[in-house]
This record gives sequence, C-alpha cells and structure tokens, in this order.
Amino acid sequence: MASSTALSCLAALLLLAAAAAPASAAEETRLRVYWHDVVSGGPNARVVQVAQAPSSNASATGFGTVLVIDDPLTEGPNLTSRLLGRAQGMYISAGKDSLSLLMAMNFVFVDGAYNGSSIAIIGPNQADRAVREMPVVGGTGVFRFARGYCQLRTHWFDAKTGDATVEYKIHLRHD
Repeated sequence: MASSTALSCLAALLLLAAAAAPASAAEETRLRVYWHDVVSGGPNARVVQVAQAPSSNASATGFGTVLVIDDPLTEGPNLTSRLLGRAQGMYISAGKDSLSLLMAMNFVFVDGAYNGSSIAIIGPNQADRAVREMPVVGGTGVFRFARGYCQLRTHWFDAKTGDATVEYKIHLRHD
C-alpha cells in the first residue's frame, strides 16, 4: 500500500514538473519598414474611399471616412526602395476633433526571409503626434502567434494630396 501511495505521489510530481517546464522560448524580431500611403490619383494610387459621413457631420478631420488600402512597404523611405511587402486593410477617420485613425491591416511580406508571412495590426493612430504606437495582435508563417507593437513616425506628408510615408519600427515576439 505504501508503494502504491509513493507511486501516485511520484506520478503527481512528474505531472506537475512537466506542466511547470518552460515552454519553448519565444523568438524576438525587430523590423523597420516604410509604409507609403499613396492617396493621390495615378498609377501608384493604393487607397480607395468606400464611405464618407453625411455632409451634416462634416469635420476638418474627415470624421467617418472609411478607406481601403493596399500600400507598399519598402526597405527605405523612398517609394523606389526594395519592396518588402504590402499593407492591406483599412483605416477609418475616428476622431471628430483630432486626426485619429482606427487602423486594421495586415503587413503581408513578399520578399526576403519573411516572404509569405504576415502580421496583423489593429489600433488607434493619432496621426498628429510625432510618435504613435499600435499593437501587433497576430501573425502567420514565420510570425505565427506574433504579439508586439509598432512605433510609427511620419517621415513625409503632403497635406495637399494626403500622400504620406510613415516609418514603422516593429517589435515582435512569436513562435
């Protein structure tokens, strides 16, 4: 009887030890890409407005406007830099009194070590701030189970056309 109790205790201890064993360490990846929001017309335009608030709700910030994007992500700040991927998704002007965008997009990588992988980004972008932060909430491929954040800095903005280049510094943990 004593040996049966000892075996049960040993089995319980082994199960506890297995459960407490650390999972494989998550990898950390840091990336920098440049997001090119090309609103103005022409062959490089990658933004389509799909909704707008009624004129009675008009504001200086475009409150209520919904845009769908397929924007280039490049290695450097020039649109002619090496294409690393595409930012595909949408953003909504969600600030009535300030330029605050709700962004939901996937960064889909098409070149290099991350080709075929993606990360999902969703959150507020208070575009009038020098540095903004948005969460990374998931990923695929190399970035499966990704979590982390992006720091955004506007590199260039044309108020007349709405075209912009934004630097994204991305900090990830993933399997």
